[in-house]
Amino acid sequence: MKHYKSDQVIIFDTTLRDGEQSPGASMTKEEKVRIARQLERLKVDVIEAGFAASSPGDFEAIKAVCAAVKDSTICSLARANDKDIARAAEALAGANSKRIHTFIATSALHMEKKLRMTPDQVFEQAIRAVSYARNHTDDIEFSPEDGYRSDPDFLCRVIEAVIKAGATTINVPDTVGYAIPELYGQFILNLRQRIPNSDQAVWSVHCHNDLGMGVANSLAGVQIGGARQVECTINGLGERAGNTSLEEIVMALKTRKDYFKLFVGVDATQIVSSSKMVSQITGFVVQPNKAVVGANAFAHASGIHQDGVLKARDTYEIMRAEDVGWSANKIVLGKLSGRNAFKQRLQELGVSLESEADVNDAFAKFKTLADQKSEIFDEDIMAIVSNAEQHQEADYFRFISLSQRSETGERPSAKIVLRSGENENVTTAEGNGPVDATLNAIEMQAKSGAELLLYSVNAITSGTESQGEVTVRLAKGGRVVNGVGTDPDIVAASAKAYLAALNRLHDPSQEKLNAQMAP
Repeated sequence: MKHYKSDQVIIFDTTLRDGEQSPGASMTKEEKVRIARQLERLKVDVIEAGFAASSPGDFEAIKAVCAAVKDSTICSLARANDKDIARAAEALAGANSKRIHTFIATSALHMEKKLRMTPDQVFEQAIRAVSYARNHTDDIEFSPEDGYRSDPDFLCRVIEAVIKAGATTINVPDTVGYAIPELYGQFILNLRQRIPNSDQAVWSVHCHNDLGMGVANSLAGVQIGGARQVECTINGLGERAGNTSLEEIVMALKTRKDYFKLFVGVDATQIVSSSKMVSQITGFVVQPNKAVVGANAFAHASGIHQDGVLKARDTYEIMRAEDVGWSANKIVLGKLSGRNAFKQRLQELGVSLESEADVNDAFAKFKTLADQKSEIFDEDIMAIVSNAEQHQEADYFRFISLSQRSETGERPSAKIVLRSGENENVTTAEGNGPVDATLNAIEMQAKSGAELLLYSVNAITSGTESQGEVTVRLAKGGRVVNGVGTDPDIVAASAKAYLAALNRLHDPSQEKLNAQMAP
């Protein structure tokens, strides 16, 4: 188990686990490995790679992350039962540094309505789970789910017992985003002061953003409560209103070190590239006015602000854009660039493709794109790789070609050629616009019956030549999936996104057990 200094805040990233619980944000094994490698470059201390017992796919993804990452501690979530913990231990076997994170609900509401267990039963099960986990690793994290709404006396009893049983990190989650900063910080402090062996564990905070105070609550847990680990996600990704935002926590601690007097080991220059990667893979676009990583985070529209920044940056900027990884959209490659230059740029961007065949395929897509637009940016290359990984050879639906016609005063139509399984079919349909006609043509062939919950378009870079990035969210039978497609032609990008979502609906390995289900 790694040891940290008393003035270091441990950054525990749960993008791959709790962040993935956002509707439709489920990731493939390859996508999880890509993000995990980027999190390692970001120098995140702990990566919660998934919930091993949720599905065979999550189990394999955690194993793959363990093989790919050497510096960060890899963690798997497990409910407080032997089966989940054993599954987590098996998935983590190949990790250089590993942690098992086990949890059970402790609030009266959750114990009665969800677990249907008495407090004494929960108490005993928590101890058994931590004791069993200690057989597999000496790095054990315990979380009392809905801890902030739990009875403090009962919570003290449980936490004291699990520390005695071997828990090395105690995480007190605000599971439903109910906390207020001052009260939450004092809550953590009271627990630490009341529990006799509290100094034998690192205290952690895990806050949700339902009232928009996830970051503030986490910082209060650190400054007032004395917590030394923050659980967070890239872009604040997560179910409902999301989790505590990693980039905001890190930059608050770095920018206001004069107040917090603490440090984090994160390489902040990797923040923006991490944000863009997670956004492209999950299809969750970052709002322009998002702190630190939003497109407008360092933009100054006001004339007074612009004048001040030109004279002295610190008049209106409390941190430098380049400190978090922002840079101008630099042209990196063009249509005359060769394969070696392309491969080198992939390495510089932290992209590691599995085989030379994958590199060749990505290079072919790059050359095709270079014929369509004169300037190729880093974001374009990342989109090529994300698109290639999303569309695997095993995909049931594959895009072949598209033609569409739209003229003022006439109803638009589209003709699409798709491969469904082993068959290639041509379908024509009309719609209210070229996108609607295209999706209608796909649905006529796929007959999925899925409900379209979201259709979103985003420009990957600036300028009219920019690739369009389309996100489609579909729901069927209780499952929600996202599909992302990119293309200089928005209509083609829309078709690719819709097909990507259909493939995820069609793939049984994408079905996962929700971590919050009772054991």
